[in-house]
Amino acid sequence: MMRRRKRASTGFRMIFRIFILLFLLVLLATAGMSYYAYNPLSLPATPFEFDLKQGGSLKGTTRQMHQVGLLEHEWPFVLLARVLGKSLQLKAGNYEFKHPVSPLQLLNIITKGEFSQRKIGIIEGWTFKQFRNALDSNRYIAHDSSGMADIEILQRIGAVENHPEGLFFPDTYHFVAGSSDLAILRIAYNTMQQRLQDEWSKRDANLPFQTSYHALILASIVEKETGTASDRSMIAGVFVNRLRKGMLLQTDPTVIYGLGDKFDGNLRKRDLLADTPYNTYTRRGLPPTPIALSGLAALKATLHPSETDALYFVARGDGSSHFSSSLTAHNRAVNQYQK
Repeated sequence: MMRRRKRASTGFRMIFRIFILLFLLVLLATAGMSYYAYNPLSLPATPFEFDLKQGGSLKGTTRQMHQVGLLEHEWPFVLLARVLGKSLQLKAGNYEFKHPVSPLQLLNIITKGEFSQRKIGIIEGWTFKQFRNALDSNRYIAHDSSGMADIEILQRIGAVENHPEGLFFPDTYHFVAGSSDLAILRIAYNTMQQRLQDEWSKRDANLPFQTSYHALILASIVEKETGTASDRSMIAGVFVNRLRKGMLLQTDPTVIYGLGDKFDGNLRKRDLLADTPYNTYTRRGLPPTPIALSGLAALKATLHPSETDALYFVARGDGSSHFSSSLTAHNRAVNQYQK
């Protein structure tokens, strides 16, 4: 009987010791994980940024952060994410750190999607080709439109027009790394539609435009012809006057646009005589489409042109223009400023 009691007592003490040992191990592991979770990481550089790829697993994402030098070891971070139940909540994007963060802070940031945004600047006066080139050359943008014809791009972004020129509003657009170029195109298109319709609804009376698209065409010409901002409304006023009188617009930028890749930087007399849909020296009225991206100032000037009797203008050579009401006065200005 005594032996049985001794064996039971010895077994109880052994179980108790194992329990204590396990408890201490758990306590040590918890303390170690807590220390790891709250201890700031050493950034490879300050500020430091990196991109998390779309669709990455926890291990793949952790490996990526290890490779860029953000994590010294992979397994503690994997364990931390799994213990906290966040292994399936990682969000792709561009992340930027201006000061060190702890692994726990890092985990919270990449699961909440607190990523920084990239930006791309679209410039007034650019053609659609230049716009596409800017998108194509940006390494942070997904080039989903690669190989698409212009008409297919318009269809994909919900545009009703069949020619892309001038349909996108020049501005600075912010995006998350990995965003589709089609998404940026769609935003720029919708922004132009909104801006154009807002300005069209406030336009001056008796303008020679049947539709807002016609106004957009002239705005693109005003954009390309304006060298000094203070001349913009006067330039619009000259073109509006010529349209009202049925005169040829005779503007070089439309001819250059019509030449396309054949233009070598030198506009010759034979170019002005060669008839194309965009040659405003041979065809009356507006060209069939815009020739560039129009900024808000060009839209406003076109729909609120200066009240003037001027029908001509010539560049002074300093970016500004000289305006004339008669051909005789215009020829004198040409001789003065260009010859």
